[in-house]
Amino acid sequence: MSNASIDWSQLGFSYMKTPYRYVSMWKDGKWDKGKLTEDNRLAISEASSALHYGQQCFEGLKAYRTKSGQIQLFRPDQNAKRMQKSCQRILMPEVSEEQFIDACKEVVKANSDYVPPYGTGATLYLRPFVIGVGDNLGVKPAPEYIFCVFCLPVGPYFKGGLAPVNFTVSDYDRAAPFGTGAAKVGGNYAASMQPHAEAVKKGFADCIYLDPKTHSKIEEVGAANFFGITKDNVFVTPDSPSILPSITKYSLLYLAEHYLNLKAEERDVYVDRLDEFAEAGACGTAAVITPIGGIDYKDSLHVFYSETEVGPITKKLYETLCGIQFGDIEGPEGWICPVK
Repeated sequence: MSNASIDWSQLGFSYMKTPYRYVSMWKDGKWDKGKLTEDNRLAISEASSALHYGQQCFEGLKAYRTKSGQIQLFRPDQNAKRMQKSCQRILMPEVSEEQFIDACKEVVKANSDYVPPYGTGATLYLRPFVIGVGDNLGVKPAPEYIFCVFCLPVGPYFKGGLAPVNFTVSDYDRAAPFGTGAAKVGGNYAASMQPHAEAVKKGFADCIYLDPKTHSKIEEVGAANFFGITKDNVFVTPDSPSILPSITKYSLLYLAEHYLNLKAEERDVYVDRLDEFAEAGACGTAAVITPIGGIDYKDSLHVFYSETEVGPITKKLYETLCGIQFGDIEGPEGWICPVK
């Protein structure tokens, strides 16, 4: 597909083959230099541990085009660090921060025609991942690994852009206590497919997961993190060792406090105390910010600000975050990584 045939305003969140991706191999105790390739197929052993034992992890980040035409990444060092922690958790070799960022930059530069124009609201999504490969039958770390980064232009994760959607509380657990909830590994997402499908069948955008130990506290919103704005203007996100540490969430915590002058805190969010929040939302790289209109819990829909309108603080947070990402607002030091 030529980028000239892309209708940037109609992009959803779905796969599109772009010309180049980066691939690096880990053998004999080290990663090679890596290279760009036009081939979007990976040839791996049928006995690869990624296929049988889920030894793999991934990341998601975006490249943005500014008004002047410059292309930039948003906090890629944080994605690199989080991928290292995911690799540590499932005994895979870490990719250095330098190799991770360089690979992302190479892929963006090689596919620069696919970075959507400023003002379209679309972005270039990058998907770095590490998989365990090679001939391996036992439940043990793989003998070899592949680190790959591919990219594609995307629009909003939830159709309709910045518009409230409703969620329902799931009886399923996303992760186990002391499990892999804080690592970005595929098994967590495989476990979420059935709860998501059931939520959509009931007419909701996705489901809310409660803490796996007590089922009393909100942890995540589908594949995104939860936040709420209390009636006395405190920005709150859940605190739990089984939540994926979202780069968007931690960025919003900082922006709420330092740009919007709100009090900001990570703490328990009890599902039976939703009335403490005037506004609520889901946040993540793919979702950016999705306002939550209401949450269905025990067959009762708790509505926050509105099912049709975005709350003023949620809107301001969205505008501030996107303003930094697209280069219209000066961000904190180190948040923006220009792609030369």
